[in-house]
Amino acid sequence: MKILLVDDDPMSIKILESTLSSLGHETVVACNGLQALEKFKSEPVRIIISDWVMPEMDGLELCRNIRRLHQAEYTYFIMLTVRLAEKQNLLEATHAGVDDFLTKPLDKETIWMRLYVAERILEYTKQIRTLKNFLPICMYCKKIRNDENYWQQLESYIQEQTGSTFTHGICPDCYQKAMQQIGKILAKNYRSTT
Repeated sequence: MKILLVDDDPMSIKILESTLSSLGHETVVACNGLQALEKFKSEPVRIIISDWVMPEMDGLELCRNIRRLHQAEYTYFIMLTVRLAEKQNLLEATHAGVDDFLTKPLDKETIWMRLYVAERILEYTKQIRTLKNFLPICMYCKKIRNDENYWQQLESYIQEQTGSTFTHGICPDCYQKAMQQIGKILAKNYRSTT
């Protein structure tokens, strides 16, 4: 899997690159959050391992920016830092959108374990996205079954999911059919009255 490494310390990058390479991963490297964001926009990856404290844009701001992009595939974000795993730091990282929080120095087994979990979670998010793309719709009345197993009108389902509102009109084909039906009804009524 391709992983974006973000750290302003060249030695940390070399160690991480070597470790990840030995685990079979490909890496893309950035020396700060700003550079990482640009690389991510041009070539999205599924996993980011970022230092917290960096010049120009720190790891938390990078994570916030990644989350604002709403890309098609979920990106798993691991914060790697020398800061202690204190409650306040964990809360700050979690609120920024960080998925995992690890302290330096990091050993090979720990990073392998975390990446294994990350890959599993990314596979689940892919499956969920696929399942959510299927809409169970009645082939007769065109109602949609929602998550609570309740069948509702297409318009109300879409409005709940997206906030969209609808205006109704009639397409030319349906207009022609409706006019033919009205014509038949009028002709039948006319014959029965004469």
